[in-house]
Amino acid sequence: MGMVAKKPRRKARKKAEPSSRGLSPRQVAGEDAPAAVRALAERVAEDGGAVIGSYRDPLGGAWQLFVALPIDKVAPTPFQRDVSKAHLERLTRRIEELGRFLDPIIAVRRDDGTYWTSNGNHRLHALRQLGARTIAALLVPEQRMAYQILALNTEKAHNLREKALEVIRMERELASATTGIGRELASATTDTERDHAAIFEEPVLLTLGLCYEQNGRFSGGVYQPALKRVEEFLSAKLPKALEERTRRAAKLFALDEAVAAAVAKLKERGFESPYLKNFVVARVDPLRFRRGEGDEPVEWDEAIDKMLAAAKRFDAGKIDAGQVARSGGASPEE
Repeated sequence: MGMVAKKPRRKARKKAEPSSRGLSPRQVAGEDAPAAVRALAERVAEDGGAVIGSYRDPLGGAWQLFVALPIDKVAPTPFQRDVSKAHLERLTRRIEELGRFLDPIIAVRRDDGTYWTSNGNHRLHALRQLGARTIAALLVPEQRMAYQILALNTEKAHNLREKALEVIRMERELASATTGIGRELASATTDTERDHAAIFEEPVLLTLGLCYEQNGRFSGGVYQPALKRVEEFLSAKLPKALEERTRRAAKLFALDEAVAAAVAKLKERGFESPYLKNFVVARVDPLRFRRGEGDEPVEWDEAIDKMLAAAKRFDAGKIDAGQVARSGGASPEE
């Protein structure tokens, strides 16, 4: 599993003419909702909620409902990031100060009459802390939208750790899904990682996600630049892909252990830069001088094995202060 295909160059996006796309205001407020949307509205009422209105997305024209839902029937998708205590406290305080909840969550209805929100977890928790009974939501008929979390969640910018954890949780959920929303989106027996590239975003996130699950303080940002050069979405079925990702994570931990030993040697010589790990990883990366254009693809194991061997034979005695100083810079997750 391992040859990296050359990435095609992205074409520059052509700028759209002003007011040239989408629906008019009257079309957005269209009155003739399709049968599936009317049926969904009936389910909302049966669940104890209320439909405030239906409308069409102004850009793509898809139908959605604006609803009020019983807050105890709403939960975050099980694969999204954990709540940030600091962000939750700030958000709760601001909502209470304003006395208004002006930013509806995005939700999908599950078959059991409960609702998942893929965008709005912090808002949901804030209202719960304030004792609210009801939450306003934009209800999307298509259940698969629950898996579009990275594209939809703009409430609080994700860092690398949060992105990686969400993506690996999604892959695990899809790999094991036999009923419900996950079953609608994926078949664990036939679907591959490549089939879900759009929701996983980057293959490197899947491997790093497993690392972060085992160690929340793993230095994923230090290894991300090297991994991006050799990672690709796997053609294996989802359960087998998870096994391969687990194997790769174990190998990354072995590399990290060797890098940590090299950093310790540098510290013994008196080096005290916060970027010593970045420096060591850059020194042992065999692909750091590759430009990508015209270079032969490199297998994942080949690259990591070379890095591991180089880290184990790292000679701190050949390093001077100037080399370390020139390598300063924050990792992507910082």
